[in-house]
Amino acid sequence: MSAPERAGGLPARVLAAYALPALPAAMLGLPLLVYLPVFYASATALGLSAIGGVLLVARMWDVAVDPAVGWASDRTRTRWGRRRPWMLAALPVVLAASYMLFNPPREAGVTYLLGWTMLAYLGWSMLQIPHQAWGAELSGDYAERSRIAAWRESLTVAGVALAAAAPAFAQWLGRVPAGAPPEGAALPLLFWIDLVALPLAGAALLRLVPEPPPAPTAPGFGLAAGWALLKENRPFRRLVASFLLNGVANALPATLFLLYAGDVLDARGLEGGLLLVYLIAGIASVPLWLRAARLWGKHRTWCAAMLANCAAFAPVPLLGQGDVPSFLLICLATGLCYGADLALPASMQADVIDVDTAAGGGQRSGLYFALWAVAGKFALALAPAIAFPLLDAAGFSRGAAGTGGHGMLAALYALVPVVFKLGAVGLMWNFPLDAAGQARLRERIEARRERE
Repeated sequence: MSAPERAGGLPARVLAAYALPALPAAMLGLPLLVYLPVFYASATALGLSAIGGVLLVARMWDVAVDPAVGWASDRTRTRWGRRRPWMLAALPVVLAASYMLFNPPREAGVTYLLGWTMLAYLGWSMLQIPHQAWGAELSGDYAERSRIAAWRESLTVAGVALAAAAPAFAQWLGRVPAGAPPEGAALPLLFWIDLVALPLAGAALLRLVPEPPPAPTAPGFGLAAGWALLKENRPFRRLVASFLLNGVANALPATLFLLYAGDVLDARGLEGGLLLVYLIAGIASVPLWLRAARLWGKHRTWCAAMLANCAAFAPVPLLGQGDVPSFLLICLATGLCYGADLALPASMQADVIDVDTAAGGGQRSGLYFALWAVAGKFALALAPAIAFPLLDAAGFSRGAAGTGGHGMLAALYALVPVVFKLGAVGLMWNFPLDAAGQARLRERIEARRERE
C-alpha cells in the first residue's frame, strides 16, 4: 500500500492535477459530437446525408482505434512511464485536428471532413484512454479509487456544461452572424480557450501526478493467454454489461431531451436551464455518493442510485404542457442520482482490472478502459437507433400535440430507460467483487510484485 493511501488518500492537489485535463478535453469532445454536423451543413457545401455518412465512418474508426491505443499504451515502456508519452503526443494531434475541423474552407468536402475527424478521434483516444488507465493505477485502495474517478468525471461534466453554454455565450458576445447557427461561432471560441487550457492542464498532470510502475506480467504471457484471461474475467463482463444497459438508459433521455421539453412540456427556450440544473445536481451529489459507497459498498450504492432514478423518472409520462416546475424537480432528483454514475462505475472498473492483474496480466488498464469506452460509445449509438425508428413508426411530428407519436416520445423518454436501468440493477445487485474481495486481490498483486 502506498504512502498516500496509508495517510488517508491522495492529496487534493494531486487529484486536481490528475483530473484537470478532463475539463478542456470535454469542451472539445462535445462539439465534435453535437455541433459539427450543424456547423458543416451551413459553413460548407456538404449536404446532411454526406455529413452523416462521413461521421458514421469516423465513429466506426473511433471504436476500432480505442482498443489499439489501450493495448499499445499498456505495452509502452519509457523512462517517463507508460501513460505520459501517449498523453503528451495527443495534445498537438487533438489541437491541430480541432483547429482544421472548426475552420473549414467553404469548398471543404468529404475527404477534408473525414480525414480531420478521424485524426481528431485518434488524438482523443490517445488522450482519454491513457488518462483513465492512469487514474486506475494511481491507487489500489477500494474507496480511494472512487475519489479519483469522481474528480475526473465531475470535471468532464463541467466541461460538457461549459461547451453546452458556449453558443449562448457567443451570441451574448455578438459573434454570431445574422442567420447563422450559434454553434458555428461557438466552435472557434472553444478552440481558442482549449489552446491555452489543454496544454496547461496537461503540464500540471505530467509534473504533479506520479505514475506507478506496472505490475509484473506472468511468464509466457502472450496474446492468446491475454485473451483467455480477459474472457475469464467474470466481474468485468458483468460490470461492462451493466454499464452498457445503464448507458442506454441515460442516452435515451439525452437524445430525446430537446424533443420532449419542446413538444411535450412546451418549454422551448428553457432547455438549457433544465439541463444545467441536472448537471450541477450531479456534480454536487458526488461527495454524498462517495460517503454512501464507503458504508454500503460501490455496487449496492450504485444500485440504490439507479433505483432512485427510476422512481424519480416514473411520473414523467404523466406530465404535459406547462408542467415545467414539476419537470424541474425531476431534473433535480435525477441529477442527484446521476452523481453515482459519475463516481462509481469507473471506480469499479479499476477494481475488476485487479482480477486480471492478480492472475498475471500485468495491469492492462489501457485495454480494459478502451473496451469500457467502446461499450459507452455503443450505448450512445443504440439510443437513437432505438428511439427514432419507433418515433417514426408511431407517426411523431413536431408541434402536433396529442398524437400517438407524442405518447411514444414520453414512453421512450422515461419508461424505456427505467427498464434498462432495472436490468443493470439486476446484474449488479449481487456483484461478486466488494471491498474485502478487492483487498484480497491487492494482497496477491503486492505479493507477486515482491517476488519479482
